[in-house]
Amino acid sequence: MDAHFFCLNFGVMTFKEFLESDLSKEPHFLLFGNPVSHSVSPIMHNTAISYYGLRGRYIAVKLSVDELELVASHLNKTEFLGANITIPHKENFFPLVDQLTDSASKIGAINTIVKNQQKIIGDNTDAYGFKQPLAGYVDVLETDRAIVFGSGGATKAIVYALNDLGFDEVCIVSRKPELVTDVEAIILCSYDDWQHYADEANLIINATPLGMIPNIEASPVKDHEVELLTGKMCYDLVYNPEETKFLKQAKRVNGIAIGGLEMLIHQGDEAFFKWTGKRFPIGLVKMKLDEHFSF
Repeated sequence: MDAHFFCLNFGVMTFKEFLESDLSKEPHFLLFGNPVSHSVSPIMHNTAISYYGLRGRYIAVKLSVDELELVASHLNKTEFLGANITIPHKENFFPLVDQLTDSASKIGAINTIVKNQQKIIGDNTDAYGFKQPLAGYVDVLETDRAIVFGSGGATKAIVYALNDLGFDEVCIVSRKPELVTDVEAIILCSYDDWQHYADEANLIINATPLGMIPNIEASPVKDHEVELLTGKMCYDLVYNPEETKFLKQAKRVNGIAIGGLEMLIHQGDEAFFKWTGKRFPIGLVKMKLDEHFSF
């Protein structure tokens, strides 16, 4: 079945509805989140499943907190093959797994469930996904300082990845920096004073929803601050639209623009590899996503 057709025509079920459906009796991978209607993960994973002729389907389910007990028993079912976890449940799954990988433990969040020899393992592929698009820029990537706009859930994985890449300093820009206590960062600052740290930063990252459809005219960088992006690597985790206002601002001043779709694909690819031992057919996955975004 065409992955795009599958994603659009089955719609989004609650987890209880999924358990009551025939789909729960067939081999399956799940995406747990709330909301999940916007997710393109089913397109990516069902494309790869179909490409390799593997058993199973990847299904997005809307999960409420009061359904977590139902999930605990379902993870051990033979038909359950693996899962991705998205907001707001990346921390809620800690009590449901038998063990954590080093990355999930250090990041403090689970985005992937892997079954291995009867054990339910909590993993995190976000840091891996974040790093992959940067691999093509090793010649120009300086690791003195990185600036991250936003202190939400994605920031933990980004900081973990930046530390792994050897960055000396990570500056997190938050609306309320005094309240950021669960992310290890050398520098915390507000949107009013991040400019003071821009000169020595080679990499500037948008980890906020600013610029996401439908608010495409939003950016963490104000119009009068655009010159601070001159010549810098600018990485936006937003993938819809593919070119955000932040990335347009960067290009305007000869910056290097990296969109969020690459990270999305690579974190999904790593999860798929952990489940199946196979890598995404990247070209085909990108083509299916392009078709989806063109609708």
